[in-house]
Amino acid sequence: MNVKPIIEIEAGIVEDFALFDSWEDKYEYIIDLGKKLELLEDEYKTEANRIKGCQSTVWLTAFFADGKVYFKADSDALIVKGLISMLIRVLSGHSPEEILNAKMDFIARIGMMTHLAQTRSNGLLAMIKQMKNYALAYKMMEGTEKK
Repeated sequence: MNVKPIIEIEAGIVEDFALFDSWEDKYEYIIDLGKKLELLEDEYKTEANRIKGCQSTVWLTAFFADGKVYFKADSDALIVKGLISMLIRVLSGHSPEEILNAKMDFIARIGMMTHLAQTRSNGLLAMIKQMKNYALAYKMMEGTEKK
């Protein structure tokens, strides 16, 4: 699978959001993204995979294959499912190094942090942090395998 560079995926999301005039429409779009999120199997909905710092319940897991990190997630809140769906779209299928270096500029460029409640913003940051923690762990694991 040929994955676009993170910066191009982010630019695509910014373009998608530019199509909407109001934040009400943008929220609807985010919710639609959440509805399309690939199902996370119940076996991964564990306390160990739960994101701490989120107002809603969010489960996130990662897999490492062929030097790339792949994420799967779910949430009990539709808006949060949409947010994690965007993060997965940007980061999944990339190398640990690419994920760690990702600036995640699209979040500011679409105005997300200014339109989310403080608790949702904190949750979004917690999701990004956990995804980067997975990438760091896989990078460290990859480094020990090469020795």
